[in-house]
Amino acid sequence: MRRSRLLYAAGVVGIVLLSALLWLDLSNHGLAWRAAWSLTGEEEPFSQMRGMIEWLGNTFRAMPRTEPYAPVRHVHESPYGVNTFLQLEADPAVRERSMQMIADAGFRIIRQQFPWEDIEIHGRGDFEDRRNVDAVGVVNAWDKYDQIVDLAVRYGIDIQARVDTPPAWSRSDPNEGTLAPPDDWEDYYAFLRRVAERYRGRIRHYQIWNEPNIYPEWGNNPVDPEGYTAVLCRAYAVLKEVDPNIVVHSAALSPTVSLTDRDLSDLIYLQRMYDAGVSGCFDVMSVQGYGFYSGPTDQRLRPTTLNYARPQYIRDLMVANGDVDVPVWISEAAWNPVGEPDVPEIPGKENFGSVTEAQAARYMPLAYERAAREWNWVGAIMVWFWKRPDESERGQPFYYFRMVEPDFTPQPIYEAMRAWIADEPQVLYRGTHLPTHRFVEAEGVEEAADGGLFPMALRTERAAFTAEGTHVQIRWQGADSLRVTVDDGAPMVIPADPDADGWTESIIHRVLLNERHTFVVTSGASFLFEGVAVFDRMGVQLIPPLAAVGMVIGCELLLVAILLRTGRR
Repeated sequence: MRRSRLLYAAGVVGIVLLSALLWLDLSNHGLAWRAAWSLTGEEEPFSQMRGMIEWLGNTFRAMPRTEPYAPVRHVHESPYGVNTFLQLEADPAVRERSMQMIADAGFRIIRQQFPWEDIEIHGRGDFEDRRNVDAVGVVNAWDKYDQIVDLAVRYGIDIQARVDTPPAWSRSDPNEGTLAPPDDWEDYYAFLRRVAERYRGRIRHYQIWNEPNIYPEWGNNPVDPEGYTAVLCRAYAVLKEVDPNIVVHSAALSPTVSLTDRDLSDLIYLQRMYDAGVSGCFDVMSVQGYGFYSGPTDQRLRPTTLNYARPQYIRDLMVANGDVDVPVWISEAAWNPVGEPDVPEIPGKENFGSVTEAQAARYMPLAYERAAREWNWVGAIMVWFWKRPDESERGQPFYYFRMVEPDFTPQPIYEAMRAWIADEPQVLYRGTHLPTHRFVEAEGVEEAADGGLFPMALRTERAAFTAEGTHVQIRWQGADSLRVTVDDGAPMVIPADPDADGWTESIIHRVLLNERHTFVVTSGASFLFEGVAVFDRMGVQLIPPLAAVGMVIGCELLLVAILLRTGRR
């Protein structure tokens, strides 16, 4: 009896000591804290412990199927984008200063609204702005948008034109709301065609509407996935008629768990779009990527959870519906720093989550890093947002997402992103990557890739890249052999072994654990280079040795138990 009590007491003391050590670790950002942070995106000890329990729930649910090694289009260019409202700036010099600072930070694409109501203002085919005649006279409504496009070209920045917000004349019922669809969608398609024709060759990306699954983006009408699908398909055809090289983006779906006809779950809305025949009507699927109440490392996955990991469910639906080669772009991503003491108490202050300026600045680069490492199917990520024209909206929670103040005073997130982009590791992570990827050094001419994974391949004599994974594979044709150098090692000769379509897939590196190496691929003559596949098979490869170690330990423990039992006799 006494021995049992001693064992019980020792157990209680041990639990107390372990709990104290765990709490001490979590409170001081030790090993356990870092492990919990990497899985939950939580920073406070209580939140981390709750988050770990929720993360364990992943093991009892089917996880999203994202097909990480599938070839995906429109993901090889720079992912760095930002949302702008340059049309709200009255001074052309302010618009130019914005574009200059955006380019200086390393951003290479802006998501800029082209509001229909601000261009075709007073009636069908009327592109004069007569809203302030007494102050400025009659103004060509295109002028400021022409300047925005000219500035983007000058500073080497692409534009994703978000085309929405119908003018009042397009609706007969004013009670439908200012964002409601037009009475006749042909008016919208005609406007879309005018924009695409005016900026042909200078704007390549067009987004059709914004957040049609929530109020008030579809006006005071019930959400209508089938109706929006018809609009997107027709808009796709109109834009491709103007220029087949235009990239058509679906409207960004807002993350929500609501199941009403006012606000409908993005997952249900998208599946209804597929049921209505949306496949083939967009080149890029758009989503919103807000972190809300946890950081970018949050791995918890439930359809009813709103966090940075949610786009994986969108990707899962796309794969299930056959759009495995279509990318996801994140139209808006950020954490709202309303947790600062100088932010006033305003209605709905924490509707978008609440972090500090320092956290917002730390989280955004980590969000880009996670996408690069884990989500090869994600293209550009657009920070929400650049700036507002003045401080009149300080009483609204969304104002505090800004990267710079109206007077251009940078917030910490601006400096953090500029530093991250400047020092970003130029590494190919898990996935299949085009030879034109920004981190592949290869010069040559693109040619049609008959029987290839992608429509085009690169005719070149040399390719160099750095990759991190357990296996690295290249796909090529057109030469008897290639020479591959890994880091500064001796070159290896890789002979051609073509498949039925003439392509050779060569594993040029294989290791047990993830490693980072630099590869140089050359040939005495030109060859057709289709891409690089980087695999992370560390988990699968570790199972056999870990199982063997477990068996050995189990056998040893069993042997010790037998010897102890024998000794007692």
